[in-house]
Amino acid sequence: MQTNVDVLIIGGGLAGLAAAIHLSQKGKLVTVVEKSAYPRHKVCGEYISNEIVPYLESLGMDVTVLHPAHINQFHFSTQRGTSATAPLPLGGFGISRYVLDAFMYEKAIASGCQMVEDTVTQIAFANDRFTVGTATQEFSAGVVLGAYGKRSNVDQVLSREFIRKKSPWLAVKAHYSGDFPNNVVALHNFSGGYCGVSNVENKTINICYLAHYSSFKKYKNIAQYQREVLCKNPQLKRILESSTLLFEKPLTISQISFDKKQPVADHILMIGDTAGLIHPLCGNGMAMALHSAQIAATLVLDFYSGAIASRTLLEHRYRREWQKHFGKRLRAGRMLAGILRNTTITNLVLPLLVRFPALLPKIIQQTHGKPIILIP
Repeated sequence: MQTNVDVLIIGGGLAGLAAAIHLSQKGKLVTVVEKSAYPRHKVCGEYISNEIVPYLESLGMDVTVLHPAHINQFHFSTQRGTSATAPLPLGGFGISRYVLDAFMYEKAIASGCQMVEDTVTQIAFANDRFTVGTATQEFSAGVVLGAYGKRSNVDQVLSREFIRKKSPWLAVKAHYSGDFPNNVVALHNFSGGYCGVSNVENKTINICYLAHYSSFKKYKNIAQYQREVLCKNPQLKRILESSTLLFEKPLTISQISFDKKQPVADHILMIGDTAGLIHPLCGNGMAMALHSAQIAATLVLDFYSGAIASRTLLEHRYRREWQKHFGKRLRAGRMLAGILRNTTITNLVLPLLVRFPALLPKIIQQTHGKPIILIP
């Protein structure tokens, strides 16, 4: 038996849930297919720029009830521990995905969205409608949004270009107890990668790092890698040695691709990391995911109201808006990642930032947007 919906969203992370809430609140029949149950931890930097606060508030979500860490300072260090500090232009907040995703899931349910715990196995488009099959059921939808994250079996189903290439990047994340400033997000360089540190709710420390596989493979386990590689940076050494792991073991994901992705594939509008992944060092992937959901949901509503006259125009408008809001950020992220991986360049640049600290906020602004302006 086939279920008919206005919008089917593949993936229930930040982007998928935000789009589901937005569209459901505007009267659309929305189903989200998500393979995992809530709440759950995810590998993520867990810092969000305040640029997204107006959008969350417009959806009736006051994240202050979750008691996030309020962050207004950025701290950076080289592999040798030389550091610079600067104010964050907009500031932001730290909140765990375990708490935030569950909070948004409950909001989606309350907004009338149908949540289905299942895995998408096939997608077809014909006669201006999608047929989406899961392991247990089939859906017919007028619009499909792809919000399934960095890498998925759905990319295989759609034969997306980037999925054919191996990526050398892996990420590790865990929560710790310890003493870390509640208003700081830090980025610490180490040989082969970089590590983000910030507090989330309840003064829990989130430590999440990206590592090149070539620097990781010679070590027996994560603990040894952290001791012998990350702790070469004295700032990271101090944080790791004074903190206590709260997870049974760190979470890991591999094959993280920063290759360019298309925001529309086989007529599916891709949102969040599914459309394009900014290097975690830029600390802004969560805000980008939420903003992309706002853009896509707004355009889908225009499509259904007739303000956007055709699917071709809908897809064109979405590509244009994606490029307008995120193209520059993604390019800046790739450039900064290249610089930070080059120890020689980093050690030349950082003394300039220490001497001229006003430069650092200007660099940060290249990977952050302005507060979202909502049009009633």
